[in-house]
Amino acid sequence: MWRGRVGALLRVWGFWPTGVPRRRLLSCDAASQAGSNSPRCWNCGGPWGSGREDRLFCPQCRALQAPDPTRDYFSLMDCNRSFRVDTAKLQHRYQQLQRLVHPDFFSQRSQTEKDFSEKHSTLVNDAYKTLLAPLSRGLYLLKLHGMEIPERTDYEMDRQFLMEIMEINEKLAEAESEAAMKEIESIVKAKQKEFTDNVSSAFEQDDFEEAKEILTKMRYFSNIEEKIKLKKIPL
Repeated sequence: MWRGRVGALLRVWGFWPTGVPRRRLLSCDAASQAGSNSPRCWNCGGPWGSGREDRLFCPQCRALQAPDPTRDYFSLMDCNRSFRVDTAKLQHRYQQLQRLVHPDFFSQRSQTEKDFSEKHSTLVNDAYKTLLAPLSRGLYLLKLHGMEIPERTDYEMDRQFLMEIMEINEKLAEAESEAAMKEIESIVKAKQKEFTDNVSSAFEQDDFEEAKEILTKMRYFSNIEEKIKLKKIPL
């Protein structure tokens, strides 16, 4: 009798549509568990997730967990998703994470944790190297915004820039003295500094097309930097 009246009231108030089978309401705990998508520890089955020591260890059994595939490098290294990065803070974060996940600290642990530590350590190394250098950081940030510059594919560059690259390459090929090498290094360093400042401004203005063009130029000069290093190596 009472349940029939309740059902009628629910239908009147719009909470219980006519024709929909009535179901027992979940308790607060059951509803919470049903709506929870928290990951579970591979070792003890306990829940773990965000806000627990970088989501590295299970809060119950302290087992190392698998790397979180949803985290980008900026999140992992505790940096804002921006081209401007505090490199001192980045280095500190790198050292902090390696003290937690380096394989040397898991030699006496389970094989699963050994494997996870290898993956974590590699991921931290890759994140650190990527965010440390302006060119790789910019290319990664561009990728996060859905844009990439394909490898070994010439981007449309203006003729004047390509002539500048050719001239520097010719000077480098002809350079035989230390003074000549230093002069070329100085030119390349100044250009990379200019590009770094310009691409930083482009990202701040969300001008990703401009950032893409500048990063392409930076990659040309990065190739010249590699050639300079190789030429310095005594044969």
